[in-house]
Amino acid sequence: MVSSVLSIAHAQTFSTFPNSTTVGSAIPSATPPAPKPWNVTSLGGTVNITNNLALTPPMGWSSWNNFGPDINETIVKATIDEMEKNGLKDAGYVYVNIDDGWQRYKGSRKDHPLEIDPVKFPNGMKPLADYAHSKGFKLGIYSGPGVDTCAGYTGSEGHAEEDAKMFASWGIDHLKYDACCSHHDEPEDVVQQVMLDMSQALISTNRSIVFHACHCGWANVWQWAAEEGANQWRIGQDISDDFNYPGNREKYYFDVLDMLDRGNDIVQYAGPGHWNDYDMLIVGLNGESKQLVGTGCSDLEYRTHFGMWSIVNSPLLIGASVQKLSRYDLETLTNKEIIELNQDPLGQPASVVWQNENKTLQIYAKQMQDESMAIALLNRGSTTADMSVSMRRDLTVGWDVYKLRDLLKHKDLGPYDIPFSTEVRPHEAKMYRAYKVACTVGC
Repeated sequence: MVSSVLSIAHAQTFSTFPNSTTVGSAIPSATPPAPKPWNVTSLGGTVNITNNLALTPPMGWSSWNNFGPDINETIVKATIDEMEKNGLKDAGYVYVNIDDGWQRYKGSRKDHPLEIDPVKFPNGMKPLADYAHSKGFKLGIYSGPGVDTCAGYTGSEGHAEEDAKMFASWGIDHLKYDACCSHHDEPEDVVQQVMLDMSQALISTNRSIVFHACHCGWANVWQWAAEEGANQWRIGQDISDDFNYPGNREKYYFDVLDMLDRGNDIVQYAGPGHWNDYDMLIVGLNGESKQLVGTGCSDLEYRTHFGMWSIVNSPLLIGASVQKLSRYDLETLTNKEIIELNQDPLGQPASVVWQNENKTLQIYAKQMQDESMAIALLNRGSTTADMSVSMRRDLTVGWDVYKLRDLLKHKDLGPYDIPFSTEVRPHEAKMYRAYKVACTVGC
């Protein structure tokens, strides 16, 4: 019944977990606890609204990391065409999001109207949205609650209702509303209010527009954004194109491991319709981003990054040029078995269920809707390590016999009646899905 290549007592495994730390006593229940209601100071009452969208994390592409403000109609159409051709659309990437730089004017909204740049988008935004829709995609756009945006273009301050109606008339399906530059130092209740203004304005248009309340992880946004009807919110500052960089580049950017650590304590705030956003995917940037710092990651590190973003239920928004993605990148991004972890209807993000004393080895796990368990064995360290996972001890499920599916090798393993052990390379995450075969006690 048990494969001979596995060993309970391997000298370097953690089957007994010496010097280990049990992070949680159990996998979270099948129904994640709802965020506690909060009071908007300026309103003096509890807010709890929803647009009933993004019941699974949004998947798609965003223009900023590769193109910055140098975005135009030709690039967007070419991106749509390429995503249709290379399998990204079929894998679930349907949002094509235009970030900052589509606006006609730089400078304050007090001095300029919010208009489309006629040189970059000569046919306007409505025909572009129609083109996206005709190909089975959705179109996203960017603005912010300040008088200007992070790139210095005209913002939406004082015009949330007007701009929401305009976006809806264009056929927009996703709005990234970026408050970091205009409201970085504002009190929490002020940030709450400007996000609520746009959320309510979008809902009132009666168009299905996914709302990204982007505030770089400040003002405890995860504690209240869902109650305002936001579908996703950034949990940290901008990601860098690094897997593990000492400290924060320029005292601002978070690498892959920084962002994972940032999310470990706030998984309870995510669920169907409202997601912790770990920032855009860096797969395929290869240190060549015009906007992000970082020297790039190895193929293995990019694959680990994608697997971990998937299992923690972050939105999956590709940041690289889709025309430049390698075959390996596409294999990473279109792995349907990994994507299933992200798009599972139960919507339960993975949490850390075990880590060693210095946190170089970690086990992430979560329950899936079909009662299988998703598992990631993450080696953050610099040397290959043997890792072991026990269904009862680590996942707290009473399975005496189980089988595994290797989601990267697309291979069935087992059945097993002992802890599963395997070697994990530096900066690798091995991804599995475990299924119950037999259970006699504690079932």
